[in-house]
Amino acid sequence: MSSILHKIVALVRIAFIVVIVLSCTSFILAQPDEHEFKKDGESWQEEIQQEEFNAGDMIIEHITDAYEWHIITIGHTHVTVPLPVMLYDDGKFHFFMSSVFNHGHDDYKGYSISHHEMNAGKIVRKDNDGNELRPDLDFSFTKTVLAIFFSMFILIFIFISVAKAYKKREGKAPKGLQSFLEPIIIFVRDDIAKASIGEKRYEKYLPFLLTVFFFILINNLLGIVPFFPGGVNVTGNIGVTGVLAAFTFIITTFSGNKNYWKHIVNAPGVPWWLKIPVPLMPVVELMGVFTKPFVLMVRLFANISAGHIIILGFISLIFIFGEISTGAGYGVAVISVAFTIFMDVLEILVAFIQAYVFTLLSALYFGMATEEAH
Repeated sequence: MSSILHKIVALVRIAFIVVIVLSCTSFILAQPDEHEFKKDGESWQEEIQQEEFNAGDMIIEHITDAYEWHIITIGHTHVTVPLPVMLYDDGKFHFFMSSVFNHGHDDYKGYSISHHEMNAGKIVRKDNDGNELRPDLDFSFTKTVLAIFFSMFILIFIFISVAKAYKKREGKAPKGLQSFLEPIIIFVRDDIAKASIGEKRYEKYLPFLLTVFFFILINNLLGIVPFFPGGVNVTGNIGVTGVLAAFTFIITTFSGNKNYWKHIVNAPGVPWWLKIPVPLMPVVELMGVFTKPFVLMVRLFANISAGHIIILGFISLIFIFGEISTGAGYGVAVISVAFTIFMDVLEILVAFIQAYVFTLLSALYFGMATEEAH
């Protein structure tokens, strides 16, 4: 018992050290890039004295998508991963790399990265009157897409490795990655799928639930890591959470049995005057079919984005007070780093909770859609 306790204490210490390193790295990487302050040949050190630090712009830049993956700035050199740009505009396809924009400073074939609030960070072109227009279709390979592919390869590696381990060690005790993931897989199977859908019907939905759980969990954890290939706000992108919620909505809708639709159209136990002459309850129930996945989408997006915004907000305080005086900046830095470490630990917990909540609610919706009449 004492040896297990010592191992737990050691793991906690390691986790605490890792969180401190990640927090300090977040502080370093959150500092404004020089290209944001370089104009007309002036060095960024001179320009930064003239411009006030804009915490809002810095936070938005870190949590939104981009056409390149900025890794680090060393002196005047920006280390980035340029990504393919694919546009369909004016009946033509346009293919080129995002490096042609020179970090948003240059134009290419009439296209540029917008710096205006309405289209900030998006590729635009200008009409004859100088108005910004978005391309008809934008299929560009952004850093969120690259991060999704990276997490997808991690998922494939994990599940294939564990599946092979089960085949080779059939009937034997799990070991290695298999022993680490087996309790999580069993938890999703028994405490989420079986409990919410039922023992007779859960197996059909288990692959989806496991995929969603691990996809959200891995991307939540990678989003906390402030250096490549982490630091991308994948699950804080409403487009990503919207697609996940759409899959839950489609599966729920097509899995709905006669009893499910009966409760929506003509719910038993509801007074007749709530159904006739105005079908109030059927309308409310039908709205619930669409609001459930909408809530799934917004909950995951809001919780993950909020965590990143709070951490970046604490880091921003250092620069805001540093503009007042150097002493104030150093003084606030101690408090900001302490709160950042606390938020990083909380973010790890939130990463698991949000993966659990999304998977649990999806399973509950499947269970309601397939429940038989009593």
